[in-house]
Amino acid sequence: MTSTTRKCPICRKPRVAEHSPFCSQRCRDRDLVKWLDDGYALPGPPADRPDDDGV
Repeated sequence: MTSTTRKCPICRKPRVAEHSPFCSQRCRDRDLVKWLDDGYALPGPPADRPDDDGV
């Protein structure tokens, strides 16, 4: 029999409804910092940015 308890994506502890999908405010904050520091990325070539034209 497998457990259906969903886990926090940061620390793998059981989720808490108040902080879903995380287990605590700390894990929510760690995830936000990762987003703000460009810690998440999609695979593929870098996108061209309009401000990278060298003009």
